[in-house]
Amino acid sequence: MSTQRYSVTPHPIETLLTWVKSGEIAIPEIQRPFVWEATKVRNLLDSLYQGYPVGYLIAWRNPSVRLKDGTTSSGKRILIDGQQRVTALMASLLGQEVLTKDYDTVRIRIAFHPLEGRFEVFNSAIQKDAAWLPDVAEMFAPGASPYRLINEYVQRNSEANVDKVAMTLERVRKIINNHVGVIELVEDLDIETVTEIFIRVNSAGSELSQADFAMSKIAANDTYGGNMLRKAIDYFCHLAVAPEFLPSIEKNDKAFAASEFLGKMRWLKDVNDDLYDPSYTDMLRVAFTSEFRRGKLQDLVALLSGRNFETKQYEEAVAEESFARLKSGILNFINKTHFDRLTMILRSAGFVTSRLIRSQNAVNFAYILYLRGRADGLPAADLERLVRRWYVMSLLRGRYSGSPESTFDYDIRQIDARGLAAYCDAVIDAELPESFWAALLPQEMDTSSSTSPYFVVYQAAQTKLGDKGFLSRDITVRDLLLNHSDVHHVYPRNHLKKQGLTRGRYNQIANFVLAQSEINIAIGDKPPMAYFAELAAQCQGGAKKYGGITDPEEMRANLHMSCLPECLLDGEIPDYDDFLVQRRKLMARKIQTYFEGL
Repeated sequence: MSTQRYSVTPHPIETLLTWVKSGEIAIPEIQRPFVWEATKVRNLLDSLYQGYPVGYLIAWRNPSVRLKDGTTSSGKRILIDGQQRVTALMASLLGQEVLTKDYDTVRIRIAFHPLEGRFEVFNSAIQKDAAWLPDVAEMFAPGASPYRLINEYVQRNSEANVDKVAMTLERVRKIINNHVGVIELVEDLDIETVTEIFIRVNSAGSELSQADFAMSKIAANDTYGGNMLRKAIDYFCHLAVAPEFLPSIEKNDKAFAASEFLGKMRWLKDVNDDLYDPSYTDMLRVAFTSEFRRGKLQDLVALLSGRNFETKQYEEAVAEESFARLKSGILNFINKTHFDRLTMILRSAGFVTSRLIRSQNAVNFAYILYLRGRADGLPAADLERLVRRWYVMSLLRGRYSGSPESTFDYDIRQIDARGLAAYCDAVIDAELPESFWAALLPQEMDTSSSTSPYFVVYQAAQTKLGDKGFLSRDITVRDLLLNHSDVHHVYPRNHLKKQGLTRGRYNQIANFVLAQSEINIAIGDKPPMAYFAELAAQCQGGAKKYGGITDPEEMRANLHMSCLPECLLDGEIPDYDDFLVQRRKLMARKIQTYFEGL
């Protein structure tokens, strides 16, 4: 009994291009940004011209779907590997425009030199040189006359041999007769198997995510508005990063500009906030999990294909409903009020800059909680507090750092079963008991990573609590974060390096404070014994060397804000390791105080 889950069939390039134009093969990314450089398109044509292999294409047929009248419809093939190559061929040979990674619509023109048998990307020098045919697409245009092309070329190049030119141009035209192997996967494979096949066959070893499959399913559907929905996802992500792109959409994509989507995301043109710049994966996760109450994107792919999880059959009604629900989820995601509320909640918890956003999945689930709570009619103040606390808990416990999809799925199902507030409160209590603050958190803060979630939350805590910067009389931590503060080593780095300490030792986060750059520079490499003695003198009428604090109580309060032992000001300078132990405990208690006030 055969276990083969695929077939391999060679097809002429001409046939493949015809299939794409007719929709027999769906290339979901044909209208998404084309990321190849023009030189790669040139190299592809040259490989075909030389008769070299150009790799396999991988197609995966959509499951057959039961229609409303009881008949079944055989699904389209979706090209899951080879999209860029096929797009390159359609652009260069058929003259189709493509969207660049900057979302500009361009024509990729590849020129050909018949006397040298050489391809090149079209440029101004080629345009002036009669020895070049400026655009090979002219040879493949409907009604193109090879004899006219040859005669016109020979007239411009009197030294050219007519027969040689004719043979060379015919060789170019026969490119579309070259065969490319198409690996067609059977329709009942699951996503994990398809991904594994893709990785093994694709020499580049690129990884396809389940979000990629979902985007392919969405884009390939022209019955329930899938392609327009896919554009809404793409364009929102692009506008969030580059608001100035809006006029380009309005100019180059009239159909989308006239749709209901653009009006609902036009508000992004006035936004220069990068606190949460979602990718299409983020959008799909949030929209799907909040709307479908499931967390695994493989389920979204199945639902968009029409899978009925109860009957194990594929039904058109399920696909139709799934597209409608996904559209609702996307519209909720891009809603200005919803998006603004999420970023407001993050800021209200002290996360005032994108430098403090270190877990996109934690933000994604915070958005899911917000949308779910809003749909449940939770009072605004209660919902904001719940989202803040859950977000910080998820950072401190690394809740979405391992297998985010599985955790998303578990959490949303538990919320469904137990209720939003009840479940969130129970998890927070279980994850953050007193033993976490007193013992585990100080232990976990034994790290040299300045991007660790503990140091990120510590900075958010200082921001939320209104703390001043280290030795600053007026400048707050919030001010410093918004203006790119310096991270100062309390026990200066070079001072510790001279004692033979390694990078992992002197860069401990418990040795970091946020300080104005001028204060950091003034302290330099001085050992703590020296500069803390000068600080004590500064508070007794001595020279003002570091910041503007001259009152002893104000200085002690400042050290307290930065979780530094007050004994430093009294000349009691602990051994570096003892200092780290003390400070980790103080930082953990500050985070606890902050969390309890959220």
